[in-house]
Amino acid sequence: MKKPQTKVLFISLISAFLCSCSQTETLETDSKSESQQFEIINVTNHDGKPFSTGASRSSSTGKYVDNPGGGVMMQAFYWDVPAGGTWWNTISSKVTAWGNAGIGSIWLPPASKAQNGAFSMGYDPTDYFDFGDFNQNGTTETRFGSKTELVNLITNAHAQNIKVYADIVINHNSGGQSEANPFTGTNTWTNFNGVASGKFKRTYVNFYKNSFGNNDEGSFGGFPDLCHADPYVKDWLWIRADGVGKYYKNTMKFDGWRFDYVKGFGAWVVNAWNANVGGFSVGELWDSNVNVLNDWANNANSSVFDFACYYKMNDAFDGNNLALLNDDMMWKRNPYKAVTFVTNHDTDEIYSKLLAYSYILTHEGYPTIFYRDYEEWLDKNKLNNLIWIHNNKATGTTSILYSDNDEYLARRNGYNGNPGLVVYINNSDVWQERWIQTNWANTQIKDFTGNSTWYPTTQADKWVKIQCPPKGYSIWSINQ
Repeated sequence: MKKPQTKVLFISLISAFLCSCSQTETLETDSKSESQQFEIINVTNHDGKPFSTGASRSSSTGKYVDNPGGGVMMQAFYWDVPAGGTWWNTISSKVTAWGNAGIGSIWLPPASKAQNGAFSMGYDPTDYFDFGDFNQNGTTETRFGSKTELVNLITNAHAQNIKVYADIVINHNSGGQSEANPFTGTNTWTNFNGVASGKFKRTYVNFYKNSFGNNDEGSFGGFPDLCHADPYVKDWLWIRADGVGKYYKNTMKFDGWRFDYVKGFGAWVVNAWNANVGGFSVGELWDSNVNVLNDWANNANSSVFDFACYYKMNDAFDGNNLALLNDDMMWKRNPYKAVTFVTNHDTDEIYSKLLAYSYILTHEGYPTIFYRDYEEWLDKNKLNNLIWIHNNKATGTTSILYSDNDEYLARRNGYNGNPGLVVYINNSDVWQERWIQTNWANTQIKDFTGNSTWYPTTQADKWVKIQCPPKGYSIWSINQ
């Protein structure tokens, strides 16, 4: 009697198994079908070359110089770094580790003597040629250190093949002496004839309002507003061989520029600087309007910080609507002039920072990492992994494969033999899985973050199912 019961039970189990397999296959088909309903958005259309910051530094040390994905910049300061003249040495002690991690450039704070002396962050410049070697404004060293320490830092960075960008504040000055100003009918703090370096002396005739007009595009904080229309000012800033720009580049050995508050003057100023001085440049144009950013970048012949991307990331990640990442951004409009960022010394609004870094370090543009995020606030190992992925896998044009409130998947389409990648960002509280179309047929892929242990093989039609952890990301490419 037991044998027939066993046979019936066995048949039932087989039927249940086959039914389960059929249901699973149906679910898999439905899931793939659902993903196929999403129309892939080909975001950029160009030949796939990576972002370029200009000529690569020579590699006398044999260190790695170029990489397939382009560069990564480190903002090597934050607001109110420790005073006492130690900052240049602090950064100098880190450049070897940063170079080994794949950082290609560092952006330093304004390096010259400013009105607030030893306590200034440098954005109130007095003497452009005092790097901490003249006793003025109550101090010899700047907040960050001495000229010798700055030169050593730049030398050490270059030994790691890291470029060094100077923060240039040329909209306004501070720390001048009071003088009678016939254009205003009052006294103004515009007499800089006593600067200790003896270079680029200036008076009220070199500031608005003056014989060239009442004002330019903008002023800042009531500080004296430099008149770039004045031939004397142009000469000292970017034309003469011993002027500010060429001295910084040829004597101090800076490789490029971050222009502060470019809303305060015409884009032609940066254009003229770049044409006469050279080097990489990026402008701080605090505006979320992509048209404004793109117009300025083209007119200035310069890169620009992608504030449009910054604000969209904030809304997408913290507002739980990743579909907002489909919207227009500077890197989509002009990927070779967009510098992306998650945080800087002025603004720190994004809470889901690692998700944001997984976005900018897998997408186009020139990504920037904020010092405190890297050294203090986030997991350095995870950031180093993302830097490695950016440098080695984030190549080619960009296609958005899927997006909704809490899922976003995009593909970098590869360049010059490099296969590119697929990034999956999950802002939900559970693991997610999704079918996506790759550029690889019958090929095993893996998640280079290690967040997923899957090693799936793409189908003949290049489709594959991948997964992503909750409040996390996975980044897939050919397993090689």
